[in-house]
Amino acid sequence: MRNRASVRTRFWLVGLTALALASSGCSRIRQSQGYLIDETLLTSIQPGVDNRDSVAKTLGRPTFSAQFDAGEWYYVSRNTGQYAFANPKVLEQSILIISFDKAGNVAKVERRGMEQVARISPEKDKTVTLGRDTGFLEELFGNLGSVGAGGLGGGPNTSNTGRDGPR
Repeated sequence: MRNRASVRTRFWLVGLTALALASSGCSRIRQSQGYLIDETLLTSIQPGVDNRDSVAKTLGRPTFSAQFDAGEWYYVSRNTGQYAFANPKVLEQSILIISFDKAGNVAKVERRGMEQVARISPEKDKTVTLGRDTGFLEELFGNLGSVGAGGLGGGPNTSNTGRDGPR
């Protein structure tokens, strides 16, 4: 009787340990990326009062600036979360856009959020292309017989060097 009780106890102990290890892998991993916006510093930026230098001193360098003109600076922050080995999902995003006029003064300050996150869904594991739809064997053996045999007869250029005949 005692032997059965110890086997049951070991069985439950092993089962609880396995359950604890399995559930620890399901914990959510949170990560913050990008610029951490300080609301006090952000509210101190005033259109018409501040310029590029004062914004750089107050907020620091932007995450990136506009591609074709230096008229806008972007400060991007993002919070993501994921379970164990799953792909991360965006939980929260904030984009701070500071626009400058031609003189370098702040024209406007605006904020955007999750509406700027693009959710794409790739179609299976292959890229759809235009053209022939060939199978594996046709791809593998499709060029047999269509490629010339180098310099083995077949015309005036028999040397395979690009010149017409011996010189």
